[in-house]
Amino acid sequence: MKTRIMKTGIQFSTLLAAIALVALLAPSASRQTTASAQGAHPHYLHALSDLRLARAYLDRLTPSEHIDDEQMHAIHQIDDAIKDIKLAAIDDGKNIDAHAPVDANIQPRGRFSKAREALNAAMNDVNREEDDPHTRGLQRRSIDHIQKANEIVQHIQMRLHLE
Repeated sequence: MKTRIMKTGIQFSTLLAAIALVALLAPSASRQTTASAQGAHPHYLHALSDLRLARAYLDRLTPSEHIDDEQMHAIHQIDDAIKDIKLAAIDDGKNIDAHAPVDANIQPRGRFSKAREALNAAMNDVNREEDDPHTRGLQRRSIDHIQKANEIVQHIQMRLHLE
């Protein structure tokens, strides 16, 4: 009887040790998976940052400005591109407001030009060879959204005689 209790005690402690080992190794495996995913498509993460910056340039206005329908349309296109890129790659956990700082005193001419620069950078990042056939459709859709947003911002610049 005493031997049986000792064997059960040893098995239980072995089980506890195994659970503790798994708990210790799980976060490390998760970090490795995330790191390898980032290594596979770092250009998607760069594109997300560029798109957030472009969005901020369109969304940050001086007190005398307001967002018109065209700007809202461009912002929606950028939001859709961000959503598609996140589905095609990993979600880096950043929110839409996470981007490089925007100059608070920038004039509309500069703001729209900077938005287009960021959109062009995002296009360069996303428009790379995609080796995963399951995400090619999302990649094409995000490219389409970025192109549309860029065309809208260009039209705004022409309409306001800023180009």
